[in-house]
Amino acid sequence: MRIATWNVNSITARLPRLLAWLESTGTDVLCVQETKCTAEQFPTDELRELGYESVVNATGRWNGVALISRVGIEDVVTGLPGDPGYEGGPEPRAISATCGPARVWSVYVPNGREVDHPHYAYKLQWFEALKAAVAGDAAGSRPFAVLGDYNVAPTDDDVWDISLFEGATHVTPAERAALAALRETGLTDVVPRPLKYDHPFTYWDYRQLGFPKNRGMRIDLVYGNAAFAGAVKDSYVDREERKGKGASDHAPVVVDLDV
Repeated sequence: MRIATWNVNSITARLPRLLAWLESTGTDVLCVQETKCTAEQFPTDELRELGYESVVNATGRWNGVALISRVGIEDVVTGLPGDPGYEGGPEPRAISATCGPARVWSVYVPNGREVDHPHYAYKLQWFEALKAAVAGDAAGSRPFAVLGDYNVAPTDDDVWDISLFEGATHVTPAERAALAALRETGLTDVVPRPLKYDHPFTYWDYRQLGFPKNRGMRIDLVYGNAAFAGAVKDSYVDREERKGKGASDHAPVVVDLDV
């Protein structure tokens, strides 16, 4: 079984690449972030023609998450229970479902913007709500994983130059403590570092030749429980999909399971 996560940075802009990627990789379940569309604009029909079901939590031009599966989608939960909300209400940042033998979440953790910005406090509160929501499944015996754009680099080695991030979000002790607390529910990072290269970054800014110069960050993560992690046979960052015209600024992260 092949499960992946991909921040597509607009599913409308990325649709031809997305459909081609699904077809060429044989991915069974894809967790998508930053759909940047309404639910009505989501390409349900195009995905169905490829043999995929889909569910989406999206409200407009910002944020948005989805699950795409060819092994079934059941027991869907849209949104994050206990979501603290931002500026008057919850944002479309989480969706979960049972896909075949595994239970999965697709999450798009708030960016945080700046350390002294209200969005940073919201980010930490959102992590607390996520931890509470997944704790039961994380400790269970069914394969379970939380996949997505966490907007946190777990270690200093997960950014191209830590000296450039002083005082910035994504690397602060509080954000990393929130990640550690999430892992303490029974989850582990199932994409080891290093992989086939020294720095398996997953995001590169479009500006200043970020990708050609490999000025990246590893912020797209797959955290699985013991049953999920024990079934992992391979994992990789698909850097090829970050190349060329019309690419997202994130690359897909792929995990192969023996389940």
